[in-house]
Amino acid sequence: MVNIGYHAAKVEGNLLRLIYRVSTSFIARLPIKQSRQVPIKVYALSCERDLPEQVASLRSFLKYVGIPSQFTIMSDGSYTQASIDLLQRIHPCVDVQLLTKFQKEDLPDSVYAYAAKQAMGKKLAALMSIPINGATLYTDSDILFFQGGSDLADLAESKDAHTYYLPDCKNSLDSRLIYEEIEQQEPINAGFILFKSELNWQETVQRLSELKEPPNYFSEQTIVNLTIKRNQGIALDRHKYIMNVDDQFIYPDQFASKKIAMRHYVNDVRHKFWLSVFFKA
Repeated sequence: MVNIGYHAAKVEGNLLRLIYRVSTSFIARLPIKQSRQVPIKVYALSCERDLPEQVASLRSFLKYVGIPSQFTIMSDGSYTQASIDLLQRIHPCVDVQLLTKFQKEDLPDSVYAYAAKQAMGKKLAALMSIPINGATLYTDSDILFFQGGSDLADLAESKDAHTYYLPDCKNSLDSRLIYEEIEQQEPINAGFILFKSELNWQETVQRLSELKEPPNYFSEQTIVNLTIKRNQGIALDRHKYIMNVDDQFIYPDQFASKKIAMRHYVNDVRHKFWLSVFFKA
């Protein structure tokens, strides 16, 4: 039997994305009614293909969390000058930088090799290069923020030095980098991380250099998973910070509400990203 609700949501999501894509120049000029300043620096890594998602994600952060001290978008190199200008037009706090110029010059060779061949390698290089001086957030472009985003502002303002992470809903790890069973329990999603202090990446990145075969799509998330756990990271409230695909095959967004802070719309539920952009709870 055909799942009408699921297919209808997919078609509608694709159509809404197209409408948003052709309207980005107009949308970028729309004022954002927000005066709350948040002592946090935000970093995102994205590409030309994901421009609509990046615009929507950025605007939702400004609207529901507040105005950060800076919002740096690291370009993988594919953003056109027109897209860079568009992103920076959204708000004065936005700055677009080329990843190859942003990333540190003293990363391990294995990270540079990974970044040269795969997009997720670029993300690992980006995460390891982010300067941590006070509350610092990394967010993927397929994340939307909601009315409960004030909770994130409160976390940013708290005086602790913990790293807060987004619990994953399934195990998406590179088993070659897992040495003990406990390391893959309670997996971490690498798309949303609130840093309060520098992480020590040395031990886990060493595993990358010891791989006999090239790293894969999940190698980056595995390194992040291991590193945050070794640095005593704290899980975000999974009822406010949503990483869940249980509603993949039904029409509505089961988790979007005024109470949540954000949702990560990974590939399985990406179409729901656009339903929420246009019909937010």
